[in-house]
Amino acid sequence: MPDPAPVTILLVEDDEVIRRSVAMALERYGYDVVVAGDGLSGLELFREGRFDLLLLDVMLPGLDGIGLCRRIRETGTDPILMMSARGDSLDVVSGLEAGADDYVVKPVDTSVLVARIRSLLRRATFVPPAREEPASEPGPADRLVFGDLTVLPAALEVYRDGEEIALAPTELRLLLEFAAHPGVVLNRQTLLRNVWDYGWDGDSRVVDLCVQRLRKKVGADRIETVRGFGYKLRR
Repeated sequence: MPDPAPVTILLVEDDEVIRRSVAMALERYGYDVVVAGDGLSGLELFREGRFDLLLLDVMLPGLDGIGLCRRIRETGTDPILMMSARGDSLDVVSGLEAGADDYVVKPVDTSVLVARIRSLLRRATFVPPAREEPASEPGPADRLVFGDLTVLPAALEVYRDGEEIALAPTELRLLLEFAAHPGVVLNRQTLLRNVWDYGWDGDSRVVDLCVQRLRKKVGADRIETVRGFGYKLRR
C-alpha cells in the first residue's frame, strides 16, 4: 500500500534506464521523486529543495556519490541511502564513512528498496513514547548524563560540554539505544534489529561504521568495544 504521507525523495543516478525504472517504481508506492543524473546536479537540487530522503548512487560522473554524501553532511542531517552496483567492500565502507545511513546493492528488488526507505524514514521521524502522566519536574528519564555528554530523549537533543551536537537520524537512534541501556553490552544483531529495523542479521558493517562516526561526535571513549560481543555506553 502507498504511504499515506507525501514523501519526496531525491534520486541521483547516472544510468538513465536505472534512474527511470527506480523513479517509476517508487512513484507507484506513492513517493514523489526528483531525479538528477550526476553529482553536481544532485548537490544543486539538494541545496535548492527540501527532501525527506536522498538516494545516491556511488558511481557518478564528476562528483561521485561518496563526495556528494560528504558535501551534504557538511550542512545537513538528511537521511541518505547509498546504492552500490557491486556491493564492493570499499564502496560500502566509503559510503558509510562519508555519512550514509544505509546502503543497498544493485540490482535491488523494489520491495527491498522500499523496505529500506521506510525503515530509514521511521528513524528520521522517530518520536519518543509519550508518558502516561506529564511530570511536574524533570525526572531522571528527561536528562541522561554520561560525563560531558547529556542526552535529552524526549527532545531528541544531545549536548557535549553544553553545546548541541548535530546527529544524523541513524546516529541519534543509535545513541538513544545505548543511552537506554547504559553499561549493557549490545551486540550487532540487537542494534540492527532495534536501530536499523532489520528483521534479519544484516551486514554488521553498518553498525561498526556508524559507531565510529558517533564516537567522533560524542567522544572516542564514550562507547566501548567489547571484543567478540558488541558495544556499550560507559556510564
